[in-house]
Amino acid sequence: MQRTDVRDVPFRGGGFRPKRIRFIGLAAFIAPIALAEWGTRAGWISPLTLPRPSDVLAIFGELLETGRLWDHLIPSLTRLAVGSVLGVSAGIAIGTAIGLFSYIRAGLVPLVAALFPIPKIALLPLFVIWFGIDEGSKYALIALGTFTPTVVATYGAVDNVDRTLIRMGQSFGLRWLSITRKIVLPGALPGILSGLRVSLAIGIILLVAAEMLGAEFGIGAFILQAGSLYDLERLFAGVVILSALGVATSAAIGAVERRLLSWRS
Repeated sequence: MQRTDVRDVPFRGGGFRPKRIRFIGLAAFIAPIALAEWGTRAGWISPLTLPRPSDVLAIFGELLETGRLWDHLIPSLTRLAVGSVLGVSAGIAIGTAIGLFSYIRAGLVPLVAALFPIPKIALLPLFVIWFGIDEGSKYALIALGTFTPTVVATYGAVDNVDRTLIRMGQSFGLRWLSITRKIVLPGALPGILSGLRVSLAIGIILLVAAEMLGAEFGIGAFILQAGSLYDLERLFAGVVILSALGVATSAAIGAVERRLLSWRS
């Protein structure tokens, strides 16, 4: 006799898969902004310590109307893009080589370990001497700042690829290049993209530091000028721009992860 009370069994591996929940992130932004607006209007928060968010928003309107926002934002984005592309691409290439080749690992891991803990901002005067006070020193600082964490994340991700999959590929007679391309690099990609989030965040920090030295335009120069004039509304507007830039880069990496790592779901 055939049974008819058949029920679906839920996928047991799905409990640890992250779910996309809308509006929670937006609420996390709106709540402290609303609290600050209420506190400044009610007099609980002094405007000398925290500007009113509505006044900061008015500064954004002024910057958009006069075009000054793009005068500062476009140079910053250009510096961040050029420096990060140089640092990240070199970091992924060298990190992959360290993970795959023992001789390269033996030679470069001590060098990377020596460079990694050095505060990159401390090297800015040296880069100014080497590359000049113009764009070259800014590109070099951002490139070095994004290079070292990318190297560490990449060769760590290559090391963490499941060796069982590699042995399985070898047992099927796959060549070294095929194993690298079809098993090692896809398996290391989640770790590489996670490291990329950290690298780009460091790049934004170093961008501000570089623009505070000898830059007429840029978000860092804008913040430095506002701070020297004790213009808190403009200073916080610059900080908000940096925060938005960080959120945008994180969202871009998240979109790449959803596209390239769809096989994990």
